[in-house]
Amino acid sequence: MNILNQLPLLLLQPESAGQSQSGGIMAFAPLLLMVLVFYFLVMRPQSKKQKETKKMLEAVKKGDKVTTIGGIRGTVDSVKDDVVSVRVDNNTKIDFVKSAISSVLNPASEANSKKEEKASKEKKETKDESIEENKEEK
Repeated sequence: MNILNQLPLLLLQPESAGQSQSGGIMAFAPLLLMVLVFYFLVMRPQSKKQKETKKMLEAVKKGDKVTTIGGIRGTVDSVKDDVVSVRVDNNTKIDFVKSAISSVLNPASEANSKKEEKASKEKKETKDESIEENKEEK
């Protein structure tokens, strides 16, 4: 019980030089760990998303279907430097800054992907038919 009374005094005593250096480094370990976790969970994904958005905005071209940050949907009529003209209706065009575009849907690339899908299905079907014909011949 006498030791318990002296415990606060023992904790306040200075440590030797070798122990204080390792204790000081170990004191910063949780802080460094938190910084690393913050970087990998917050900052890195955000920078990746910014790069993807920048790449998307640079690739905007005439004929792309876009949605703005305000929710306006339309087809790109022209692109000039930082300004995009979006055709909303037959006779209605609105100019936006490129950064106001939130998403791009490329009808040309979408049509190409559908054609490629259809072609691969047809190849698979013809291949299956030829296999069945070979089995019937045997």
